[in-house]
Amino acid sequence: MKLDEVPQDPDSAYGGHSKLLYAVDDKGHYTGAKSAGWEAESFSTQLAVAELQAQEAEAYAGWQRGELSPLKCLMFRYRMDEPALAQISGLWQWRVRRHFRPQIYRRLSDSVLGRYAEAFGLTVAELRRYQKELP
Repeated sequence: MKLDEVPQDPDSAYGGHSKLLYAVDDKGHYTGAKSAGWEAESFSTQLAVAELQAQEAEAYAGWQRGELSPLKCLMFRYRMDEPALAQISGLWQWRVRRHFRPQIYRRLSDSVLGRYAEAFGLTVAELRRYQKELP
């Protein structure tokens, strides 16, 4: 992309900020250029956020029915998927999936809950509160 082709479509997703993109200047060198937004990027971001919100709502309904632990709902709320949560918490993906079962989640130790709490930016006490709210 050339320097004069950097998109400048104002976008509410940027919250009034600009984004740094790299473009080619007149001499053929890459240089940083500020962008106020890009319509295509904004649309794809809105679709992704809507999908995560739908997944969160489905997980929340499963939690309220007692079929899932609140962990899956929190995972989507904090914009993660199973591989991301596993990597951030330092657990294997199969263990994360196992912790989606309410009977397993209720028995998690403070050290494992601490890993999830750190991943979500919460405290262990807040995660324990979610245990008590199970139907």
